[in-house]
Amino acid sequence: MISSRAEPGCVAHAVHRDCENPARLVFVEEWADEASLRERFKVPASRTFVAELSAMALEAPGMTIYSAERVGP
Repeated sequence: MISSRAEPGCVAHAVHRDCENPARLVFVEEWADEASLRERFKVPASRTFVAELSAMALEAPGMTIYSAERVGP
């Protein structure tokens, strides 16, 4: 198991099961900046985790990265 929460720049990391498709996991991560996120992709344990999880997937996994900014308190 990887420990994203301990990586530099990780603000939050959560995994949720889709209530409409229980076989689908949704990972939600918040990083201090894009550079921290890009460094996370270089961590060997991250790549191993993705490969192992992909091998168990019922369909091809996908990833979407969004950039957002806080607009309120």
